[in-house]
Amino acid sequence: MSQQPAAHHPTDPVPPPARGWADDGRPAPPSGTARLADIAARAGVSEATVSRVLNGRPGVSAATRRSVLATLDGLGYERPVRLRQRSAGLVGLIIPELDNPIFPALAQVIAQSLTREGYTPVLATQGPGGSTEDELTEMLVERGVRGIIYVSGLHSDTTADPGRYERLRAQGVPFVLVDGFAPAVRAPAISPDDRAAVELAVTHLVSLGHTRIGLALGPGRFVPVQRKVEGFVRAVRAQLGLDEEEITGRLVQHSLFSLEGGQAAAGMLVDRGCTAVVCASDMMALGAVRAVRQRGLDVPRDVSVVGFDDSPLMAFTDPPLTTVRKPVPAMGRAAVRALLEGIGGTPAPPSEFVFLPELVVRGSTACAPGRPAP
Repeated sequence: MSQQPAAHHPTDPVPPPARGWADDGRPAPPSGTARLADIAARAGVSEATVSRVLNGRPGVSAATRRSVLATLDGLGYERPVRLRQRSAGLVGLIIPELDNPIFPALAQVIAQSLTREGYTPVLATQGPGGSTEDELTEMLVERGVRGIIYVSGLHSDTTADPGRYERLRAQGVPFVLVDGFAPAVRAPAISPDDRAAVELAVTHLVSLGHTRIGLALGPGRFVPVQRKVEGFVRAVRAQLGLDEEEITGRLVQHSLFSLEGGQAAAGMLVDRGCTAVVCASDMMALGAVRAVRQRGLDVPRDVSVVGFDDSPLMAFTDPPLTTVRKPVPAMGRAAVRALLEGIGGTPAPPSEFVFLPELVVRGSTACAPGRPAP
């Protein structure tokens, strides 16, 4: 006679990631020492509650159930088969590339938010020589996505034809735009306040005694770039009394959205006598630091550098980067909410939702050369 499996008890061991769970919701035979107590402690609930969640039993609130499952996922364990959620549908997410860490960070927020709502995110990335935004859109539509979120796409390029989005709308596919408001596109848009971001950076640098502040950013055809220039001109005119022609002619330098682009732009600004450089992204700011050092100068003793995004690991660069934090979690969740409203038949108004940034002061900014520390 075959031996019957023992009944599951809340203190039974939790299997390591490689072992998974049995079809009836009980843990497969363990080879590690982790226990339900580990999940309970991490989730802040009792072991009995964890047991009820893993066995699909009632008596647990939806919020607690989500917390336990998130903890299970975070520890690397497979969910019991009975708890694997049937997807409410696919949602496309198109981002420019993965080299800039702010895009994976935003994609993670959006993907997690979609998953919590029962949808399956499909990440599509562009890149030099790769698929275009239009090709990725066509691929996603062919696969029956319920909606699409565009991050820093062609909607942010003032020279691009907005008609592509109207054609998508005509196909009945709801979509949301992130980073780059296009008035001609009838869709919700989620943006950081680019003007305010640059004004925060300039105000910080002026308070440190800097009077020659440069702005390094990408090509001028993009909406976020244009807004950063507007904020920069307004702040420098108000706080330093310079005229617009001098500001745009000598203190604003366009380049590429990359480390190399930041290096080139910042190098030109430093050569013109700037003692501080505000950059349109953290990647460009890292390039600016390189440009300063190539000239035998020091950051921040000789030149202060400010980034934008506060992408992962910027607190651990050399020196730690002062930057303007893009409100990525709030923006990502708002994009998902707006899209799900469209999927549900009650679309958000086709207007822009603007989120305020925050200055994060670290070690890449200091008093202007020759000015004593306060």
